[in-house]
Amino acid sequence: QVQLQESGPGLVKPSQALALTCTVSGCSITISHYVWRWIRQPPGKGLEWMGAIGYDGNTYYNPSLKGRTSISWDTSKNQFSLQLSSVTPEDTGVYYCASGGDDVDYWGRGTLVAVSS
Repeated sequence: QVQLQESGPGLVKPSQALALTCTVSGCSITISHYVWRWIRQPPGKGLEWMGAIGYDGNTYYNPSLKGRTSISWDTSKNQFSLQLSSVTPEDTGVYYCASGGDDVDYWGRGTLVAVSS
């Protein structure tokens, strides 16, 4: 069973960068054909796919985030990370890491991030 756990600060100031880490257990993040995703949900809104890193290290980003997103991994720690730059209060929400092949099979519990001064 794949398990994912998000970690990072719960409060970020506007214009700063948000950094979150997802720790994976139950399988290697280099397992073939798996995609490791970051998804968020602003208050009162639907889920938004932010980006992903594939089992081969290739990255994919939602163009609506206008280049503010960077996803990386540390295979030695079996973790992948999200950086979101120049945050505004509109970036407030619950951030999830998720994984699977073509579909999402596993979700982390999510972590609430508030952007406020």
